[in-house]
Amino acid sequence: MKKLHKLGILTLSTGLSIGLLAPEASAASLLNEQHDKAQIRVIQEEEVVTKKDLIKKFKEFFPNQFDFLKDSDFHMDSGHYFPNDDTVRYGLSFGKIIKGKEVYGSVGFVGDKLEIDQFYYQPANAADALFPAKVTEEKAKEIAQTFLKKFPGNNEYQLDNSYSDYYPDNQTLTEPIRYSFSFVRTKNEVSISDQQIQITVLGNGEVSNFYRNSSDIASSSYDDITKALPKNEIISKIKENISVNLQYRIDYDYQTGDRHVKLVYQPISEVLGVHALSGKWQTINGLSTEPPKQKEIERISSQPIKPAQTNFSLKEAKAFAEKLLKVDSDKIKLRIESVDETKNHNGQEVISVQYMYEYHNGGSGTSLELDKKTGEIIQYHDMKNDILGEIGTNEEEGNRISSKEALNQAVKYLKQFSPSYLHNYAMPTGEAYFSNETNSFHLSFPRVVNGILVSGNEISVTISADGSLQGLNVNQSSIENWPSIEKVISKDKATDEFFKQLSLELQYVKAEAGADNNHYSLVYTPVFNKNLYSFLDANTGEWNSNTDKKSDQPVVSHPWAEKELNHLINNGILNIEDVNTFNADAQVTKGAAIEVIVKSLTPFYGYYDENNTSQTFGNINPDHPLYQVIERAVVLGILEGENTTFDPNERLTKEELAVWYVRTLGLEQAAKNQNIYKLDFADAKDVQAKNTGFVALAHSLGLLPATNNNFNPKQEVTYAQLAVSDVLLAHEAYKKGRYMNYYGF
Repeated sequence: MKKLHKLGILTLSTGLSIGLLAPEASAASLLNEQHDKAQIRVIQEEEVVTKKDLIKKFKEFFPNQFDFLKDSDFHMDSGHYFPNDDTVRYGLSFGKIIKGKEVYGSVGFVGDKLEIDQFYYQPANAADALFPAKVTEEKAKEIAQTFLKKFPGNNEYQLDNSYSDYYPDNQTLTEPIRYSFSFVRTKNEVSISDQQIQITVLGNGEVSNFYRNSSDIASSSYDDITKALPKNEIISKIKENISVNLQYRIDYDYQTGDRHVKLVYQPISEVLGVHALSGKWQTINGLSTEPPKQKEIERISSQPIKPAQTNFSLKEAKAFAEKLLKVDSDKIKLRIESVDETKNHNGQEVISVQYMYEYHNGGSGTSLELDKKTGEIIQYHDMKNDILGEIGTNEEEGNRISSKEALNQAVKYLKQFSPSYLHNYAMPTGEAYFSNETNSFHLSFPRVVNGILVSGNEISVTISADGSLQGLNVNQSSIENWPSIEKVISKDKATDEFFKQLSLELQYVKAEAGADNNHYSLVYTPVFNKNLYSFLDANTGEWNSNTDKKSDQPVVSHPWAEKELNHLINNGILNIEDVNTFNADAQVTKGAAIEVIVKSLTPFYGYYDENNTSQTFGNINPDHPLYQVIERAVVLGILEGENTTFDPNERLTKEELAVWYVRTLGLEQAAKNQNIYKLDFADAKDVQAKNTGFVALAHSLGLLPATNNNFNPKQEVTYAQLAVSDVLLAHEAYKKGRYMNYYGF
């Protein structure tokens, strides 16, 4: 091993809240969890690795593909390693302007052989990767499988068909289509849970990024598969010890900021699996001879606790933050950057305190969130220990408190910092999870409504091994109407359905925690309805999963716009109430059209705008369902506030759509020079003089073509026409480099 001189921590670890297992939590997700690791910089080593060495390795891996990059286009990051891992890693990034567009990317190298373990690439032009993509998902899979051959031991990997690259937000039409695939390493034809290669292929067939777990498993030991217990024995064991319970499930709509509550049945258990050889239970803290006992619901506080204050000021918030965030070190300076009243993603009125810790070789900052009325903590992460570790002045680790002591400490801090919330939350249903990487306990206190646990709302608390508070987050969605339990199917019926759809997946996992553990155990993981993330709708008895891949499977039909319409619908860009009654040839309203344009060209997260106090049109106030969309369109210059009102129910004409499209492309000033344009359409006289340039440009760019030499400016636009022309608009925006973000271009 090389002799390394180490300096500081570059990036900070994050916590993991465990307790009530939400539908997204499972054996696979917990065992495969890729924690952010603290990077420790290497400032000296016996063998010097140069930028030229890395560039050579990179171009050998991608022969001829990146020959257009010169050495000066690359930047090398300093060597670093991760705690409990003496493998040195290096980074290489590159960037270049080609024909006015930027090419950029990054590469990660690992070990003495400088093997590439991660790669990201953004090409200068990916127009043929936009919808409709040049290559299909099936063709992209073939490309990924061919690319896999670049890696050593590639014949040991197999495609993971259960992998879901799930994005909750809509993908805009100006973003390239991406197909992601995961390949898992196998031993004895059994997958190794933490040995995966993920490859992403753009819609034009280019590999844009990949990541592979680069840990050395050559010296690892494995359970003998021939000694595995029979599956039917394990299934019987699981059925006897897993309880299927009714829950409220909160799903968040990232496009609108809305929350939807449904009643579901889901197993609530700390059991992640069963050891295939011994029959022991696999839990979040390792193997156990006894199954974790399901605890009864016990509220943190049986009665509401009055907050210490009911009228918290900004001045008091700053004073509280200064006391809470204080660091006993003359090498670190705390700077409060701002104290503002705002709303958080749950719609709560809060005081946000932005702050920085400054020190000699850098600085780090984040925010503290307090309840606006009471001053109670809503969101807090203690960075002090991380910062002290970075500058090398943190104290050595002492004795670790017990799990029970960590729970007691968590409750103590909750009663001190967030008391008024506690009567709505229950004690953890399972044990605290201890992370060796962060040296801390993670506890989750689930919300309780009508005596039912709420999946998706919890108080998360992180307690350091010495008992100090490392993090506190109160997640409480504002829900007015909770679904009634009157019409749900019975627990017995739900349990029968779960057991009928129960199967087992055999995996090699590191069942026992610990940095020195290099043994892979065979574990049977329970899977319901062939999906790790399935749940049962308590009202309909139907199976659901929020990790289903998006697709362009037809939901509506049309002779010439079907492909475009279905893509917009499946991506949440075009919202329709009922696909069975939807008429694509019906005239679209201005409100529906502007929503499609905005959502197809810009990422849209409704809650980001909750503090927007502007109101361009008198009849579109913040309570209007299209308020956020319309105000965004004004910010982007698509709509202008020359009128006092905007009628979202009015039909949209082709001429008006031409004006919107040209404004979107930033060509409004050119279009206003109407005297330089001549319209050769037979119905040119029907175009308003002030819109001559807009119509001419929209036609010449192919966005809104004429039919039989008639532009038909007064024709009311249909959904089908909007869908087809909107896709063309997105391609033109991409070609012109008109990339829109939330605030504009």
